[in-house]
Amino acid sequence: MVDGPVVSVRGEAYREVDPEIAQFTVTALARDKDRETVLTRLAERAAAVRVLLDGHTPGVDRRETGDLWVRPETRRSGERVVAYRGSVSTTVTVSDFTALGELMLRLADQDQVAVAGPWWSLRPDSPVHREARRAAIDDALSRAREYAEALGARVTALIELADTGDVERPMFARAAYEVGPAAAGGAPELELDPRPQTVQAAVHARFAISEPTLG
Repeated sequence: MVDGPVVSVRGEAYREVDPEIAQFTVTALARDKDRETVLTRLAERAAAVRVLLDGHTPGVDRRETGDLWVRPETRRSGERVVAYRGSVSTTVTVSDFTALGELMLRLADQDQVAVAGPWWSLRPDSPVHREARRAAIDDALSRAREYAEALGARVTALIELADTGDVERPMFARAAYEVGPAAAGGAPELELDPRPQTVQAAVHARFAISEPTLG
């Protein structure tokens, strides 16, 4: 129980910063009437993707194999199999954006390979989150002092501080990109524009203040 006047405020902080990582998916595809052929082609195309990624090791932070599926295709009526279709996906994470466009184009140039992304984000342990939380506390204290001064009082103690959570908007967002004309005899160029990430932090705080001197 707190004796005396109390002021309750909400502190907020918003930051717009450059993304720290980008992710995209690369999917190898295969389709044929023969199941073994599909499995062989799928393995070969997935291996080709792996070899290409191995060649860009300095620019790739992490890669993770995702969904792998092979399924039969049947006629609309009955269970007669007319073909088999398969795919295997890999999620690639990079922090060096200088060669990202080139890497995505080289992957997309592989036979029966689909590429999607990139999606930009911050690292989960990015210091931006901590800085935003501290800024939200500073904002709450500043507001409390303003209210207290308007009443002819001053902030004397912190009673309660509650974190309402961090909100990152957007966590993932597609890039705006352009495919430039190919240089003479060269490959096309993909120019990527990383989308800034918006980070929000908010707190609720209660402060004890001295007796107001109204009037």
